[in-house]
Amino acid sequence: MYVSAKEKRINYLAHLYLSGKHEEVLVGNFMGDFIKGNQWETLPELVGKGVFLHREIDHFTDNHPIVLQSKDKLRVQFRHFSGIIVDMFYDYFLAKNFRRYHDMSLVDFAQQCYALLLHKQELLPEKARHMLHFMVKGDWLSSYATKEGIHRSLKGIGRRTPYTSELHLAIQTLTENEKVFEQEFELFFADMHQHAHAFIRNELKLS
Repeated sequence: MYVSAKEKRINYLAHLYLSGKHEEVLVGNFMGDFIKGNQWETLPELVGKGVFLHREIDHFTDNHPIVLQSKDKLRVQFRHFSGIIVDMFYDYFLAKNFRRYHDMSLVDFAQQCYALLLHKQELLPEKARHMLHFMVKGDWLSSYATKEGIHRSLKGIGRRTPYTSELHLAIQTLTENEKVFEQEFELFFADMHQHAHAFIRNELKLS
């Protein structure tokens, strides 16, 4: 399966973390990229709300000035793949500092998410179920906490795109500029966390 720069967002950990405490919202948020147009109408209510949350997270992220600032640092070398790389960098910072944001360890949170998604997989589109199999097998969420894990993910994406991406070189950029990107992530994620919780409460009408 080829992957284009605009096909799918890959910040899975952030989406799952920002889903709040409603399990079906998390399921909808996870599969948001696989639901087009009004296909959400066929889903259970809370799963459909999770799809809306997914879209809101992407919209907020794409238009946040700090995210744009991070992308600009990568654009000359990586062009339209800069968004994919920022997604991965930001999930790396969330993963390696996960206990700052959650009372569960990353490993426990990942296993809880896998168990829930596998239990609810009949709700997932076929492509999402297929991806979930590889995610669980490779423990993608926990692997995001290391540069080696991020590097493997970026190389894998690079192999699946028909375009020259040089994604395998992004880990060097991360290593050389880690403090700067981490500061940008922390500023952005404080805003993202607040916005997602407000959206869940005010727009989705969930406590």
